[in-house]
Amino acid sequence: MVALFVVFAAVAAYQVYKNEGGGGKNVRFDVTVTQGKTMQPSELNVHENDMVTISITCDTDGEVHLHGYDHAFDCKVGEVTAYSFQADKTGDFEIEWESTSTRLGHLVVAP
Repeated sequence: MVALFVVFAAVAAYQVYKNEGGGGKNVRFDVTVTQGKTMQPSELNVHENDMVTISITCDTDGEVHLHGYDHAFDCKVGEVTAYSFQADKTGDFEIEWESTSTRLGHLVVAP
């Protein structure tokens, strides 16, 4: 009976941990930037150590910049620009249209 309880407790603890974060998952975002002014979705939420892929489609040529991870997406009309990385920094990182410094959204990396 004690062994059964221990196994049950271990499985329950694993399920709770798995569902509350911990990172290490593959997460993909398909993002659309309109006229260098708006981004949908505008909030991208991941956990530390997740493998993140952000794919951006723009209706205007220009650069989208992900601060903190210091990555520039060189957007061309009609093309998808993608970037994959491990979310190894926690925090709230701004995403902006570089030429006008317009805030499009943000990437939130939770511990």
